[in-house]
Amino acid sequence: MAWQYTKGLHDIGNGCYAWLQPDGGWGFSNSGLIVDGGETLLVDTLMDLAHTREMLDGYRAAVPAAARIGTLVNTHSNGDHTYGNQLLAGARMIASRACAEEMAQRPPEERAAMMRNWRDYGEAGAAWHDLYDGIFDFEGLVYTPPTEVFDDELTVRVGAKEVRLTMVGPAHTRGDVLVHLPADRTVFTGDILFIGGHPVSWDGPISNWIAACEKILAWDVDVIVPGHGPVTDKAGVRAVKHYFEYLTVEARKRYEAGMSEAEAGLDISLDGFRDWIDGERVIVNVATLYREFSGNPRKPNVLEFHARMARLRKPRAQR
Repeated sequence: MAWQYTKGLHDIGNGCYAWLQPDGGWGFSNSGLIVDGGETLLVDTLMDLAHTREMLDGYRAAVPAAARIGTLVNTHSNGDHTYGNQLLAGARMIASRACAEEMAQRPPEERAAMMRNWRDYGEAGAAWHDLYDGIFDFEGLVYTPPTEVFDDELTVRVGAKEVRLTMVGPAHTRGDVLVHLPADRTVFTGDILFIGGHPVSWDGPISNWIAACEKILAWDVDVIVPGHGPVTDKAGVRAVKHYFEYLTVEARKRYEAGMSEAEAGLDISLDGFRDWIDGERVIVNVATLYREFSGNPRKPNVLEFHARMARLRKPRAQR
């Protein structure tokens, strides 16, 4: 199944739509819309108000029922999937309990202040400035949490459609959720899938991420909307699963040989994924694997990792 990867609205059939943002790199996430019987469910908002408004306007121009979004599901806590929530004030907003907790810990007002004062954060701040300045506007964002949370699974209805929400985190974040429409053989995965780009496992364990891919592969689905990248099918799921299986094997070899996680992240060959963007994320993934191998539950130092990734990534002017 070959889907065009172009910016904007894509009708994926049976009252399901996707809003795609190439190239799917840092901050450029996807959203989804489910419509039936005049009822609507939106899967995720976007990184800022301007991008979220553009997305909502696009849906509304093509789908009259989208003039009013009845339900919003946030698949996880990251800002590129939640920062536009305030534009859906009054809607039923659903997320996993872990997602809601993380959103409260990192509200968008904090991100705006960090971007305003990026020089105070050293290399990490410079990295954020290079990635986001002039592209996303974090001013005016207001923390808008879910109105409803769940722990494992929740089934909701959109008209006659059954939509199953399944918590598969911690993996990418603590509270990752899959949005599955069994009758339509469709799933919106949030950031359990990055297609054509290196995923990043801030929380892990990566064994949970592999298990989440296996869950999707076990379902009878043929249209899969990732959190980043083009619409895919099970081949895309298998590619992400293979990526993490490969990293697990290669990182384990280096861990047992006594190599540091920093050295291992630079030593592992990525030739098999040379066409995937954002290769610098491998250092985060290897560090997550090392935590898993050692049984050390310490949380990653996000500032440190952004600085380390920035050293491997070309500045915007050179990309």
